[in-house]
Amino acid sequence: MIILLSPAKTLDFEPLFNNSNHTLPCMIKEANELAALMKRIMPAGLSELMGISPKLADLNYERYQLWTNNDTVKAHKQAIYAFKGDVYTGLNVESLKDTEYLQRHVRILSGLYGYLKPLDLIQPYRLEMGTKLSNKKGKDLYAFWYDRVFNALNKDLKKDNSPYVINLASNEYYRVVNKFLDPSDVITPVFKDFKNDQYKVISFLAKKARGMMTRFIAENKIEDPENIKSFDLGGYSYSETMSKEKEWVFIRG
Repeated sequence: MIILLSPAKTLDFEPLFNNSNHTLPCMIKEANELAALMKRIMPAGLSELMGISPKLADLNYERYQLWTNNDTVKAHKQAIYAFKGDVYTGLNVESLKDTEYLQRHVRILSGLYGYLKPLDLIQPYRLEMGTKLSNKKGKDLYAFWYDRVFNALNKDLKKDNSPYVINLASNEYYRVVNKFLDPSDVITPVFKDFKNDQYKVISFLAKKARGMMTRFIAENKIEDPENIKSFDLGGYSYSETMSKEKEWVFIRG
């Protein structure tokens, strides 16, 4: 069973690398290739390409100018500790007793790195999967990553001896693998809160809930997807009536 997450735009590299427990990204060669493309784009071009403010464009221009192809730990930090934002607030990895389960079962989809384990070392970057960055394989990052990410995912699924994917990634990131997966093997949890007399998905609350579910699965070391239905963190509970066969709805309020 593999749990898929999206990365976060918000990063925290203070402090940097924090201990010796780390791994290296399996697609670092491809990441270096993309970073080299990004390094050639001036701030104004980055602003237009990624739809970001001039201030953020300057920041990311500087990041890519400082990019190093060397695996020097001083310039890196483990992905699970570097990514911040709603999902990672919900996960709150710093308070987990250990990260062994996460390392075996969680994979983070990335526009720059493709496919990350939680303890893979990364450098500061911003490159969303939906970015239309022209490259040797096509017009965007979906063309670049195409079957590479799926092949890595499929390898992990075979190693785990389980076909199940728990999709806690956003549509933008899940799109890089969805056409390759058997829908019957994918479970997509959906989180709804009660507002204005109805249950609805509220984006930032749903993102945080994805992190909480990842934490719940890790703390309980769940191997059978059926046990995910007992998720109860943050006041959520499984709704059988709202759920579909592979789209499990959790409600609150």
